[in-house]
Amino acid sequence: METKRWLPSRYNAMSQADNGELILYNSYSGAIASFTVDEKPIVLSALKREGISGDLTETLQPLVESGFLVGDNVDEDARARFLHQSLHRTDTMHLIVMPTEACNFRCTYCYQTFPQGNMKPEIREGVKQFIAQKGHSLQNLSISWFGGEPMLAFDVIGELSKSILDTVREHNISYTAEMTTNGYFLTPEKFRSLLSWNVRRFMITLDGMKEFHDSRRFLAGGGETFDTIIGNLKAMKEIDEEFEIYIRINFDEDNLGNVQPFLDFLGDQFGHDSRFQTFCRPVGRWGGENDDDLPICDHRVAETKIWEFTEYGLDKGLGMSSIIESAIMPSGSVCYAAKPHSFVIGADGQLYKCTCSFNEEFNHVGQLLPDGTMDIDYDKVAFWVTGGEDKDTGCQACFFRPACQGNHCPLYRIRTGKRPCTFEKKKIKQVLRLIWKQNTKLEDLEPIERS
Repeated sequence: METKRWLPSRYNAMSQADNGELILYNSYSGAIASFTVDEKPIVLSALKREGISGDLTETLQPLVESGFLVGDNVDEDARARFLHQSLHRTDTMHLIVMPTEACNFRCTYCYQTFPQGNMKPEIREGVKQFIAQKGHSLQNLSISWFGGEPMLAFDVIGELSKSILDTVREHNISYTAEMTTNGYFLTPEKFRSLLSWNVRRFMITLDGMKEFHDSRRFLAGGGETFDTIIGNLKAMKEIDEEFEIYIRINFDEDNLGNVQPFLDFLGDQFGHDSRFQTFCRPVGRWGGENDDDLPICDHRVAETKIWEFTEYGLDKGLGMSSIIESAIMPSGSVCYAAKPHSFVIGADGQLYKCTCSFNEEFNHVGQLLPDGTMDIDYDKVAFWVTGGEDKDTGCQACFFRPACQGNHCPLYRIRTGKRPCTFEKKKIKQVLRLIWKQNTKLEDLEPIERS
């Protein structure tokens, strides 16, 4: 009888924990596991290019179960292609809804021009009808509330949420909702209402301590915003419900020295409450009128500081955003704009694929009509959902292929012709170590279950 041969998966990556343990990750299975210092040489030997033959030991059997070792007859390219095709399933829908395109802030690095006010009544009816008509065929629906500042149209969010909740209950649809907001209007009363409408994840940006934050994230008519946002966050902390607050910190050359003191402050206020998490990202030239004057960081500095600040926050009792671990899961880094069943609905019913290029014609992919019909230009949609791993041989050969599928940012590829790679992929060893650190507090990462 022919002996079975096992080879290391092409989608593996590895790192080392602070205590010397081996951390393994596979982007196709999404498995992350640690192995003790004693197990480490056995596992590393099995993961050599030539692989292993024969019966598997108790230590090595989990490597097969978690996808780190695959049979020599397995076509991993075919697996990746199948995973890519699964994005075309029709029982899942993601909508980014802009209840208003107005904003009460005028942030220095903002790229939006705020051409529309609140969503028109006929477009609100169109959203309700579209979701109601889709209800019978959906298993999963996710809504992202976006703007402008969506809380300026709180009544629109409430009206649409109640209709959506009626539909998902009628058809037993799994439903999640999130919001990108500046946090200025998130009073306890409104926050509780949002929770009741199943909005449970919030991205709120604070760029440093009061003086610095207020110098770049100020009210449209001039005015400070830091104290109001922090007051709202403190009030949220007193609410005994499940939710996630991603505190986004945008950094550039001007505030590099301000981030760590701010993380000290956040640690004092929200440390050891897992609902409050940090998400550090560099400011970019995103198309705003101030782009030429922005002191953006060199990409090498930015890629280093993201994880330096994240780890500093961990040491202060602040969790890193769950977005990061989700990003390295299968399909986790595929941009919403590259997914066939994801659309942005503007306040006037204009349909887009991307929230970062509202003024570009190739991003105007259709119109939502009052009867719930989407009049879609499928040639434009195809422009966004193709051109990743299906055409890029470099992406096809990458260990991270199942996670991003070459489509982490189709807009970046469109504008530059270059391959868009995630911050997580570029620093995967560090990311794995930080996930280990967060999940274990340096000591208790639960290893893969041994038989």
